[in-house]
Amino acid sequence: MIGLLQRVSGASVVVDGERVGAIDAGLMVLVCAERGDTEREADALLNKLLGYRVFADDAGKMNRSVTDVAGGLLLVPQFTLAADTNSGTRPSFTPAASPADGQRLFEHFVRQARGRHAVVETGRFGADMKVTLTNDGPVTFWLQVPPKVA
Repeated sequence: MIGLLQRVSGASVVVDGERVGAIDAGLMVLVCAERGDTEREADALLNKLLGYRVFADDAGKMNRSVTDVAGGLLLVPQFTLAADTNSGTRPSFTPAASPADGQRLFEHFVRQARGRHAVVETGRFGADMKVTLTNDGPVTFWLQVPPKVA
């Protein structure tokens, strides 16, 4: 599983002119399931994400997590994060999970997040989304929990 997180002062997602998710300060996270991912990888990514220290403490150091600051989470499905860009000028999406697995794992990720965090908003799986955000910093991190090799 991949999570591209951005610390934001605000973010929202619009689908067909309707705002489907929005947060104030917190993390906007693009979430991608890779081929071979299971709920184990989704849970591990969520654990890492909720504890990742990207918010400033009183001394101005990044020592607080989104949980510590009670920030919002905007979770947006984005399969293109798994693209293989090593060859040619057109990405291959072979590394991404199938649409059915991707949706199942994204929905699992969201359910688990809502069970552990107060403010969780989402984009819509498979939709053409318009994502707006104000990156605070800018602060952006790539988190990845690779699928367990059998």
